[in-house]
Amino acid sequence: RLLRLIVAAALPSCSPTPRSTHPAMSSAPAQAPAAAAAPAAAAAADKPKAKPTVGELFESLVYGPAPESPAVANAWLDEHKREFGHFINNQWVKPEGRKYYETIEPATGKPLAKTIQGTDDDVNLAVQSAKTAFESWGKLSGHVRARYMYSIARHIQKHIRLIAVIESMDNGKPIRETRDCDIPIVARWFYHYAGWAQLKDVEMRDWAPCGVVGGIVAWNFPLMLLAWKVAPALAMGNTIVMKPASYTRLSALLFAEICAEAGLPPGVFNVITGGGAMGSTLAAHPDVDKVGFTGSTQVGQLLRRLTAGTGKKISLELGGKSPFIVFDDADLDSAVEGVVDAIWFNQGQVCSAGSRLLVQEAVYERMIKKIKERMTHLRVGTSLDKGIDMGAIVDPSQRQTVLDYVEIARKEGADVYQAYECFPTDTNGWYHPPTLITNVSSTSTVVQEEIFGPVLVAMSFRTAKEAIALANNSRYGLASSVWTESVTLALEVALSMKAGTCWVNGHNMFDAAAGFGGYRESGFGRDGGKEGLYEYVKPSWMKRVRLALPPCDVKGFGKTTPGRPNNPLQGHLPVFSQQGPAMPALTPAVDRTLKFYINGAQARPDAPYARALLSADGKVIAQVPEGNRKDIRNAVEAALDAWPGWGKRAAHNRAQIVYFMAENLELRRAEIAGRIVSMTGQTMEEGLREVDASISRLFHWGAYADKFGGSVQETTLYGATVRVNEPVGPIGIACPDECPLLGFVSLFAPAVVRGNTIVIVPSEKFPLSALDLYQVFETSDLPNGVVNIITGDREHLTKYLVEHQNIEAMWYFGSEAGSQFVEHMSAENLKRTLVNYGQPRDWFDPLQGQGEEFLYHSTEAKNIWLPMGTIFAN
Repeated sequence: RLLRLIVAAALPSCSPTPRSTHPAMSSAPAQAPAAAAAPAAAAAADKPKAKPTVGELFESLVYGPAPESPAVANAWLDEHKREFGHFINNQWVKPEGRKYYETIEPATGKPLAKTIQGTDDDVNLAVQSAKTAFESWGKLSGHVRARYMYSIARHIQKHIRLIAVIESMDNGKPIRETRDCDIPIVARWFYHYAGWAQLKDVEMRDWAPCGVVGGIVAWNFPLMLLAWKVAPALAMGNTIVMKPASYTRLSALLFAEICAEAGLPPGVFNVITGGGAMGSTLAAHPDVDKVGFTGSTQVGQLLRRLTAGTGKKISLELGGKSPFIVFDDADLDSAVEGVVDAIWFNQGQVCSAGSRLLVQEAVYERMIKKIKERMTHLRVGTSLDKGIDMGAIVDPSQRQTVLDYVEIARKEGADVYQAYECFPTDTNGWYHPPTLITNVSSTSTVVQEEIFGPVLVAMSFRTAKEAIALANNSRYGLASSVWTESVTLALEVALSMKAGTCWVNGHNMFDAAAGFGGYRESGFGRDGGKEGLYEYVKPSWMKRVRLALPPCDVKGFGKTTPGRPNNPLQGHLPVFSQQGPAMPALTPAVDRTLKFYINGAQARPDAPYARALLSADGKVIAQVPEGNRKDIRNAVEAALDAWPGWGKRAAHNRAQIVYFMAENLELRRAEIAGRIVSMTGQTMEEGLREVDASISRLFHWGAYADKFGGSVQETTLYGATVRVNEPVGPIGIACPDECPLLGFVSLFAPAVVRGNTIVIVPSEKFPLSALDLYQVFETSDLPNGVVNIITGDREHLTKYLVEHQNIEAMWYFGSEAGSQFVEHMSAENLKRTLVNYGQPRDWFDPLQGQGEEFLYHSTEAKNIWLPMGTIFAN
């Protein structure tokens, strides 16, 4: 990077074209730069060019061509007659009557090959092959799977140059990026997860493979994204069917051949090609147990709705609008090179691209000036030229999208700077110049929307708090970077980012040992690290639920009628006080109408509705309030206000509070057990057993308050990569009817000890056990707003919880239809979900009631990359 900086500072512009007169600076058609330059290029071609001498080259330092030979790639393509079918069961499959899609090389606009357009029958064939292979692959020992994965990694390295050239030609990105970054990372991924396959029975002993995985990946890193899905899936014992993006299919098909060469058994890894609809067909296939998707947020939302209520597991790595924050004490020259890596790497077609530049006001003008100067030395050109910085955009439609966003910025009054000094004019490729947009506001379209191109948007800030606020002012949360010489400032800002990855004094660094994934509309789940394994396993006790439900009833779900007076003729009689000397016979008990628990206090319902709660023998034992949308709103506001303070509280303090809850619960052991008996009709022995189990569970989760904070990831970075298990945020929870106290405690405790705040709906049939905990919370020093309890119709309250934009995750234990609704509606802001698909669980069983899955769902894995280099870097 230092050498690049020195050379860039010395270089003159490559082929000067005044920016004010360049055709593409206007809203001209996409091909305007090439078209305008055509006459001049033709005239220049008629004149013989003198070859510069060595001395002249040293004087001018002008770049010369450094082409990578496409011979090996062309040989592979020609070997297949430039026509490819699916790769299923370790064989090439070309069914009759299929159409073919022509793959175009973005750098030249010329055809590369044709690939088959699959149908539903082809999807079914691939899935059945994977399903058959799973029966044996899933039963292999971890050591045997590790051997296979090690073989794949070795064979990738043996063919690394071929893969790099194919990837570069197919995608349009520079060869030095595929050669030095993408493909080495692919090999690293398989080596790393070969190790996890070996350790599966030790490190993941309470987890089992999902089964058949349907993988769908984007076109910006075709093979790397594929490896991020395939490696952990195979390591945990799954089989997989991959569907690459339409634009970039070739490297996936080449990789399939390499897997077969490495000895991977037939059916374990399969590749099918087709249009966008094929991805939906694959995800919806009844024999696909898990869907892993990388792509746009819009398609991710579609897949989330498509799989809702089916019992399939899903992970989504989606879009981003990542902030690149530069403080006034940063090394500005290094930060400029960081900008190059952040936004012009892969032509800005990176989900984690640092596309929002935030610079402290004192150095803003200097930073912008340095960036503009650096832009004039960025070389744009054909992908196989080893000396270029930027290649072509993947497709004309994608380039048009980028052009449209730039034009929107101009219309909104922004200043647009584009560097054409080193821009090709003698090619039919789909190129776009490096672009910088200034004079924007936080609401500008180009600030809020993901452009997915080589376009940087710059703003200034004054204080660190303002920088954090601007950085988090996005519906995305994939990545971020912080540039400063102050380690304490860097760490505090990194921990304040709502993003799954934060790089310090760097950007776009990836390694198999560190998970990558987002918050909010950047999706959920992680690719990489141990955290990436959890996306491809399920608890060992859990059976795959296969539901065939009708389409989700979005409008009708959760409708309810408030409670009405109970009819004494139906035997619903009130409870009478016990008869005594001062209490005549048939003296009615004092009315017991309970309230909600919101923000640390009892609260009346918005609407004065209550429901009579009956004992096991049909007598009214209490009146329970019926919550509605406004009650949920009030509870969520309280949880949202309490979350920052509770999440930053010392873990030891959270543990002490939960232990204190257990202590206070034991003081009322007999009373609360009696309440369980009166509601459920159980014996007193059974009631006491549930209370004792609840006390034990509080101790269990209290112990985890300070023992699941994260780890140091052993990446290839010279420095420290730290995984921090952050709280998710405000969580909505709907509790089951079975084990009304133990189920309630088993759900709220892990969420709370890991720093989340909650709005919780207790058992609809037996809510008194939860309401009895008001006094327990109040006497245990629980801060206001951490736990908020709303009673009422489970479905009705769940509807408003899952629809609330400030609820970051929803846990639901109720009906099949309710589980479907939660997953379907979670797609709106892509909140995480934990649902039971209508299946009860044994809350007394440690694996089912206090398993590791609750820690997984209570936390977000954030990886912070901290480089070193003051002493030994050189």
